[in-house]
Amino acid sequence: MNRPHFLPGRLPVNLLLPAFLLFAGWLAGCRNDEAVSDAYGNFEATETLISSEATGRLLAFDVEEGQRLEAGAVVGLVDTTQLALQRAQLRASREAVRTKRQGVRAQIAVIEAQKKVALTEKARLEKLLRSEAAPRKQWDDILGQIDVLDRQIQSVRTQTATIEAELAALDAQIDQVEDRLARSRIVNPVAGTVLVTFAEPHEMTAAGKPLYKIADLDAMDLRAYVSGAQLPHLRLGRRVTVLIDENRTENRALEGEVTWIASEAEFTPKLIQTKEERVNLVYAFKVRVPNPDGVLKIGMPGEVRFAAESSTP
Repeated sequence: MNRPHFLPGRLPVNLLLPAFLLFAGWLAGCRNDEAVSDAYGNFEATETLISSEATGRLLAFDVEEGQRLEAGAVVGLVDTTQLALQRAQLRASREAVRTKRQGVRAQIAVIEAQKKVALTEKARLEKLLRSEAAPRKQWDDILGQIDVLDRQIQSVRTQTATIEAELAALDAQIDQVEDRLARSRIVNPVAGTVLVTFAEPHEMTAAGKPLYKIADLDAMDLRAYVSGAQLPHLRLGRRVTVLIDENRTENRALEGEVTWIASEAEFTPKLIQTKEERVNLVYAFKVRVPNPDGVLKIGMPGEVRFAAESSTP
């Protein structure tokens, strides 16, 4: 009986061929599985960095990572003691200037009353002069008196203009303080989920210092890439299938919509392609995918499959 001849470090030919065929079949199956999806990428969301608009101590800061915030919600307060005192001082100054304005107006009223009496006297003297019953000097005196009263009224009215300008300046300063007080209230500008916080209550903050980062995770964008040959299959508004990992062996299918396509080509991202393929030019695109249950996370990988479209006659 002939026995197979084994060479050191080698397998017999009758065993090597089936193993090679099995490996080739497995490799082809892997390639077929990898070729199912048309594009690959990662999920991202529009992240908004919220910074302080005032300088001072954080009297309150009710923000936690993972917390859902609505747009317009007040989430913190910077110490406003000095601003409140400054506003009170400006308001007191404004009241003092208003009192001065009332005094000037009363002074004008007195001078105008004197002018009214002088005008009455002028009319009486005018009648007497026609009948030559009054000396000319009285006429000249009353004219001079009326002229002096007019100049006094004009002078006082100039003071009124100065007071009005002073009031306008104080009102502007009060408006500035009111604006700074409003900015001391930390108001969340967009609805979303807090990703990370950078401050704690009772810490000192400054204008422009980051407080927290927020993003709307109700719908996320899968940023993926296609080659020039695949580009004709894309259009804005097209519905596609997005796959994410359900477990180690299965995928979960989600429905998405193409919302953006790059107008210019770029080199293949280095992080998701081999060195040989980095020289290829690809086009980026985004797929908006609803995320009501929060299963999608920033940075999570995803795959895109282009569903077959029926051609119109």
